[in-house]
Formats: sequence, C-alpha cells, structure tokens
Amino acid sequence: MTTPTTPTTHVRPNYMLIWLYLFVMTIAEVLLAFELPVSRNLKLILLLILAIWKAMLVALFFMHLKFERWRLRIIFIVPIPLAIILVTAVIMEKVF
Repeated sequence: MTTPTTPTTHVRPNYMLIWLYLFVMTIAEVLLAFELPVSRNLKLILLLILAIWKAMLVALFFMHLKFERWRLRIIFIVPIPLAIILVTAVIMEKVF
C-alpha cells in the first residue's frame, strides 16, 4: 500500500538575481583574464572554478535541474566524466 504524498510547492527562483550573479562572474572572468597580474596557472585554476560555478548556476536554475528528481540529474551528471576523459585524451595527444 502506498502512502499519499503531499505535493511540494515549487518556489520560483529570482531569475534576475541569478542573471546578475552570472553577469558579475563574467566581468570577474574578463578582468582576471586580461587585467590581473597573477601567474598563468593561478589564472587558469580561477577561471576554471568560475566557469564551473557559472555552469552549475545555469544548469540548476535555468535548466530547472534543482527542482527535478535525482534520476534526471544523474542523466545530466553522467556525461561530465566522459567529457573530461575526452578532453584529457585530446590534450595528451597534442602533447605527445
């Protein structure tokens, strides 16, 4: 026998605030890439962190993955390691 589930309310995110976060992070990326006198490796790490953060914001809120079941999230997450392996293989092929 199944128990009745109470429907959860979908809270609408503040899309303008999320857009503002994305805009500020984009400005930070441009300034980091062209203006900050830091080492190249540190720039790359910081730019990668900002890019991943922005991708997560877009996926969670604009693609509505934050409000979906885990099965749909797993469908989105599984290709990420495969893409990392592909990019690593292409980089290694160029190096050697």
